[in-house]
Amino acid sequence: MKLISWNVNGLRAIINKGFEEFFKGINADIFCIQETKMQEEQLEEKINTIFDGYKMYWNSAEKKGYSGTAIFSKKEPINIKYGIGIEEHDKEGRVITLEFEKFYMVNCYTPNSKRELERLDYRMIWEEDFRNYLLELNKKKPVILCGDLNVAHKEIDLKNPKTNRRNAGFTDEEREKMTELLNSGFVDSFRYLYPDKTDKYTWWSYMFKAREKNAGWRIDYFIVSDNIKDKIKESYIFSEIMGSDHCPVGLDIDI
Repeated sequence: MKLISWNVNGLRAIINKGFEEFFKGINADIFCIQETKMQEEQLEEKINTIFDGYKMYWNSAEKKGYSGTAIFSKKEPINIKYGIGIEEHDKEGRVITLEFEKFYMVNCYTPNSKRELERLDYRMIWEEDFRNYLLELNKKKPVILCGDLNVAHKEIDLKNPKTNRRNAGFTDEEREKMTELLNSGFVDSFRYLYPDKTDKYTWWSYMFKAREKNAGWRIDYFIVSDNIKDKIKESYIFSEIMGSDHCPVGLDIDI
């Protein structure tokens, strides 16, 4: 099974920057996107052409042009859930969960702690509630989580760890929450296969020619339940694919 995740930083904008070619060329079984920044009807004339052959699930933020997630799946799920069932978290379109026979597919766009860490306190609440949500799912069947989780877990996961120590996405608090998640029964698929691989990133600032210099961060993940880690076949970072400040990531898993 081939799974893809991509923070597109605005689906309407990326449509004309090679998105359709990548989407059709990769031929994923499930394709998850974050930061759609739109309502479904805003792309109505192109949706059926681009996503032909896929079931579509959209979770848009109440605020127009902000956040939002979507999943495109060849197979119809047993159940669909939008959000995590907590009103405080569910206004920004950040989570979609599809239940299949053998696993849950969870697509997530984690809140950014923002400059000056103005949203870090909220982020900590989110992390705790979201981890509890995943643990409840994991009691029933294995979970595959993907998305922009807005944290570089270890120093190996960003180019300049020392100068970013207290910046959003690399605070001790955020990194500890990722450690807690992994320690509670989950595996970072990329690091499971490539524990020591360096210079592999999924997001680059638009400033200072960061992408050209590969001065990036690995903040987009496929995380799976520990009891299916042996089914991971490959974990990809498609750093050559342009169009967003993030690149797509992928997972091949035999489930």
